[in-house]
Amino acid sequence: MDCLFCKIINGEIPSSKVYEDELCYAFNDINPQSEKHILVVPKEHICCLNKVDEHNSHLVAHIFEVIPKIAKENGFESYRVINNCGEAAGQTVMHLHFHVLSGSNLGEKLV
Repeated sequence: MDCLFCKIINGEIPSSKVYEDELCYAFNDINPQSEKHILVVPKEHICCLNKVDEHNSHLVAHIFEVIPKIAKENGFESYRVINNCGEAAGQTVMHLHFHVLSGSNLGEKLV
């Protein structure tokens, strides 16, 4: 498989790791959209949110348990979590991932 995030997870491409466990991997985004921008991805390749089902939804639940821990460890007092599903929505890497953004006031318009 020629997936950028799978290669990052497997250590084939370097990243700035923030968190890792048996189910997910988190790293700093190389093109941050805010002062602090972390990507959290399941280690299992799932192309997008549309492919989450009863067999893999536990991975998304786990990620949403981990995100507050990552936020706390990185000093995020407040933050935003974003998922883009599909190219038209801005998904550029077809591996399910969640953007965790923090920093100065993100405002109400950044969605």
